[in-house]
Amino acid sequence: MTSNLAQSQSFLLAATAGLGSHTFNRRGLQVYQANRAVLAERTLASTYPVVAQLIGQTSFVALARHLWQQHPPQRGDMGRWSAKLPEFLAALPQLADEPFLPDVARLEWALHRAASAPDAVLGAASFALLAAGDAQPVSLVVSLAASLAVSLAVTLTLSSGVMLLASAYPVVSIINAHLAGQPTVGEAAALLRLGQGEHALVWRHGFKPKLCALSAAQYQLIATLEKGAALEAALEMASSIDPAFDFNTWLGQAVQAGLVTGAAACEL
Repeated sequence: MTSNLAQSQSFLLAATAGLGSHTFNRRGLQVYQANRAVLAERTLASTYPVVAQLIGQTSFVALARHLWQQHPPQRGDMGRWSAKLPEFLAALPQLADEPFLPDVARLEWALHRAASAPDAVLGAASFALLAAGDAQPVSLVVSLAASLAVSLAVTLTLSSGVMLLASAYPVVSIINAHLAGQPTVGEAAALLRLGQGEHALVWRHGFKPKLCALSAAQYQLIATLEKGAALEAALEMASSIDPAFDFNTWLGQAVQAGLVTGAAACEL
């Protein structure tokens, strides 16, 4: 692949400089275009494997080439180029009957970005901020009463690579069905037919990107914390959606999953 690409680039330079015969120039441009198409397909397929499965190989190849034609990479930055796919899908009239595809692509792009996000470090001692007057690190499962008794405004710090998406479609189920087999593709399709939307969360835990579905209250809590708001304000937002929201259980699970990495003082 490398030698072919180098050869095709030489052909292109010769063609643009007016060197050689028309046959040589034409052949060089054809080789260059062929390599360009393969590069586009491989770049998108590695980042958007579920989209590729959903629309089929033939359509995906055509999509990759069409995206390259309409939005060629700038300065050879293939990473930024592949980021254009979700909005490109949303604008394609040919895919109007598959309106969930752009959100699937948005989550796949978030997973791709989370895979290379900085490592997050658990600041266990910082959880002492959640306990009023307690100088010792507290249990990772902190009581809601103690959290609200803090005189200093406190927020929770989140892992790197966090991305939230409130979708009108069961996009988490669709992606998990194709990548992990749970739920099954049939079960994900049933949710799609029922018009079941999902709140999605992407983050990095350890060296791997993670994806899960959230309740509406969990989504609102994390969205508020992501803006740097105080925990008390985030809890009020979550409780307004679900008065029975169990913060204690959620916090323990969030720390275990690597989503919450600590606590920090913040401005009111």
